[in-house]
Order: sequence, then structure tokens, then C-alpha cells
Amino acid sequence: MALDAITFIAAMGFTEVDLLGFSIGSFVAQEIALIRPDLVRRVVLAATAPKGADGIHGWAPWVIGAVDTPQTSPGEYLSVFFTSSPSSGKAGQEALGRMYSRTENRDTATTWAVRQAQYDAVCTWGIPDHAALQRLAAITHAVFVANGDSDPMIPPRYSHLAAGLLPHATVKIYPDAAPGFLFQHHAEFASDVYGVLELTGETMVRSINSNLFN
Repeated sequence: MALDAITFIAAMGFTEVDLLGFSIGSFVAQEIALIRPDLVRRVVLAATAPKGADGIHGWAPWVIGAVDTPQTSPGEYLSVFFTSSPSSGKAGQEALGRMYSRTENRDTATTWAVRQAQYDAVCTWGIPDHAALQRLAAITHAVFVANGDSDPMIPPRYSHLAAGLLPHATVKIYPDAAPGFLFQHHAEFASDVYGVLELTGETMVRSINSNLFN
């Protein structure tokens, strides 16, 4: 996936990009920064973990039951991506409303085979390997690491672990939030990302249009 992304960036004619990767996309962003460091300016890793970290070789059974089945429901999505608090639940409902409000030109839904392949990739990434952790030391870019404090898929302790291994990283954990923290705290997260990328005004808009997102 990282090689495909690098090919896409080259095809678009970009010589330097900022990367924002979310969940498995954050793993891809790490690989891009390692494979082609000259292509990357700054990196945002949302809900991330370093390759080889202990304890992320697969998800808890209740998480798999909620999101890793051929048919999932909005309720199951909310149970994993948001917390049980009223404020987080309300933010989740609002996020769902935004997702389903668009009726035309929607992305094609992923197939069950694609989702299984993604989960296989996540499990492979999570095979314990202490030597693999040292790879992050080679990412010398400025990196912003972020997560929710109640993420059941990639707990926030892995954000701290990644930030500790990265030479130039800052980390922020958003309160009362799960993997959907960037939807729940969208205004704050966007402001934090813009600050890390040192973007304002027209420069911000141009960068958003050229960034690689998950």
C-alpha cells in the first residue's frame, strides 16, 4: 500500500507532501516516510502503533464481532468508534449523519475480501518483534501522534510508545474518545494538525488538497 501511495504521489507530480494516516493508514504513512523520506515533509499519525509492538496482534473478540463481520450496523460502529458517554454518543450520531447525508458520487463500498485483507495486514503489523520497533528511529521528520483515550482497537499507550521511538514527535490524547476521536473532536483536531503543519489561510487549503489521507 505504501508503494502504491508513492506511485500515486509521483503520478500527481508532487515532489514533497505532508502525510496524514488514520488507523491502518497510519501504518502506511510510517512506511512511506521510511521508504521515501525525501518525499515527506511532516507526518500526522492518528490511532497508530509501531510495527512489532506487543499486544496488538489482533483485536479483542467484542471488537471483531462489531466491525469485522460481512454485515455491520451503525450501532456496532458507534460502540467501537465512540465511547458510551452521552457527549461522545452524540458526536458519533452526528458523524454518522455526515457520512450518510451524501447520496451521490459516494465511494464504492469495500468488499468483505478487502476488509479481511486489511485485518490480515493489521495482524501482521502486530506480530511482536522488538527489533522492528527500532525502525521508527529512522523517521526524522516532525510527527504529530494522536488518539482517543478509550480506543479499544489501538489503545493510546501505543501512541506514547510510537512517540517515544520517533526522534521528533509530539503526542496528544483526546478525552472521552475512541478511534473516532478525529470525528468527535474534529475542530480541535483540525486546529492541532494545522498548527503542526504550520499552515494558515490559502496555504492550508492547498495542502489539504494535496495531502495523502487514509
